Amino acid sequence: MVCQYLRAAGFVVDEAVDGLAGLRRAEAVLPDLVVLDRMLPLLDGIEVCRRIRQNWGTLPVIMLTALGEEEHRITGLEAGADDYLVKPFSPRELVLRVQSVLRRTKSESIPEGILTAGEFALNLAAHEIRLRGKPLVLTAREFDLLAYLIWRPSKVLTREELLRSVWGWEFGDLSTVTVHVRRLREKIEADPAHPLLVNTVWGVGYRFDPVPLGVEASAT
Repeated sequence: MVCQYLRAAGFVVDEAVDGLAGLRRAEAVLPDLVVLDRMLPLLDGIEVCRRIRQNWGTLPVIMLTALGEEEHRITGLEAGADDYLVKPFSPRELVLRVQSVLRRTKSESIPEGILTAGEFALNLAAHEIRLRGKPLVLTAREFDLLAYLIWRPSKVLTREELLRSVWGWEFGDLSTVTVHVRRLREKIEADPAHPLLVNTVWGVGYRFDPVPLGVEASAT
C-alpha cells in the first residue's frame, strides 16, 4: 500500500520484502530516499538503517513504525533515521513527509557562496559543511540542522522553531529535535557530554556558539 501511495504521487518506487533484500536493492538502484519499516524479517529496520548510514552516509531514511512509544521512536532516530511516521498514518501525510525530506535534500534554490562561523564553513551549493577544513559526514537532516544553526550563531532557538524550520512540521514530537541535537554533538563536539558549540539554554532551547567565541558569521 505504501508503494501504491507513492507511485500515485509520481514517484518511481522499488520495493523489498525483508531487510537484507532492501539493502541489496538500495545498493543496486541507489535511491534518492528510503522508506523503511521498523519491523522486517531477516534484518529489522533499525539494523538496516544503521547499515545504510555506514554504506551510504547521507541517504535520507523515513522510518515507519507501529511502536508509538517515545523510546521506540528515539531508537529509530538514533539509528540514523531522518524522519518517522507512526502507524496508522494517512497516505497524504506519507507523501508530504517524503516530499519534505527530498525538498530539503535537493533544494532547487540554493544560494551561492560560503558561510563561515568560527571554525565551520558551510557551502550550500555543494551541500558540504567543514570543521577546521575537514568535511563532516552528516545525514541529510543533521546537515539541515547544523546549517540552520550556523546561519543563526549566538541566537537561542526553541525546539518548536527548529521543528518548524528544519523539519517543516507545525506540530510534532519535540524529542525528534533533542535526538538530532545529541547526534550532532557526537560528531562536532570534543566532549559531547560537555558541549561548547551547541549549548542548551534550559527552559528555552539551543544556542550555537561558533569557535572561537566572538567570531561572527560572515558570507564570502
